[in-house]
Amino acid sequence: MRSRTKFLIPLFSLAIIISSCESDAERKQRLAKEEQQRIELEEKRKAEEAERAFQIDQERIAREERLEKERKEQAIYDKYFNNSLSTGATPYSRYYGANSTCNDYGCSQIKVRTSNSDVIVTIKKNDKVVRHAYINSGSSFTFSFPNGTYQTFFYYGKGWNPAKEMKGGEMKGGFITNESFGKDDPQFLSNNILEYELILQENGNFSTRPSNPDEAF
Repeated sequence: MRSRTKFLIPLFSLAIIISSCESDAERKQRLAKEEQQRIELEEKRKAEEAERAFQIDQERIAREERLEKERKEQAIYDKYFNNSLSTGATPYSRYYGANSTCNDYGCSQIKVRTSNSDVIVTIKKNDKVVRHAYINSGSSFTFSFPNGTYQTFFYYGKGWNPAKEMKGGEMKGGFITNESFGKDDPQFLSNNILEYELILQENGNFSTRPSNPDEAF
């Protein structure tokens, strides 16, 4: 028993010596470092929480904006879905002027008949719109003008919205659904009548060549 007690005392003394090797300055430095680390970790945690809160708020704002946009689009759809203009109306007169007529010798005509879709017809000469008119489904309209070379474009759809922006906001007025554009090749007219009968096919296109707003307007 005595020999065991004498063996333990030196170990205990050694532990005391080892633990007391850290000076007050080193201890303060260590504690300051640990405190700095704690502060940095806390700041990082707060920054991550703030970023998460920001992302959640941005997602909420985006969701609300999307729902508001959908609500407005639905309201416009409901308001104009069955809206149409009378045959012969000129909704783009502010851009192209009113239609004039030609009844003397040296005049030709273009007659357009549509089956089951409303259509805006634009007629160009030298890449400039010289005539245009709205034609109701199942109706026809006849344009007259001096002899020359003309190209006819067709913009058809359903639900006329007079405030819809076209061509990047350059014009206003357009269909809200079933939009499509068609065209014919330029035609030289000399004291004759050119007739178009627009027939809606099963694939949703009239029997004319494809076109687009930049060409038609």
